[in-house]
Amino acid sequence: MNKRKVGTTYERLAAAKLSQTGMEILAYNYRCPFGEADLIAKEGETLIFVEVKYRASERYGNPLMAVNTAKQQRLCRVADDYRMRGKIPEDTPFRFDVVGILGEEIVHVPNAFEYRPRGR
Repeated sequence: MNKRKVGTTYERLAAAKLSQTGMEILAYNYRCPFGEADLIAKEGETLIFVEVKYRASERYGNPLMAVNTAKQQRLCRVADDYRMRGKIPEDTPFRFDVVGILGEEIVHVPNAFEYRPRGR
């Protein structure tokens, strides 16, 4: 199986897990010039931009640790793009979650990092 198919498989698994907690999945693989958000969800009034990381084993490190500062900054820009294009009101709350999948274990980290405005 190629990397894209593997990624899609685990993104769908993460989406199912998040849906079980009451989140509504709004978009899969939202792409824009700044990057991609694996999932965009909504919980109550809060928009959630989700990064999904999968590792078959810890040989290449824990998947939760793979969301480095550069990835966080890209996801913030993607969130800005989504909110602008979707004409989302500025006062709409939003956050960034990470779902790490290690083998069969799925770990959801809500509010995994703070929003970083462009240039910071």
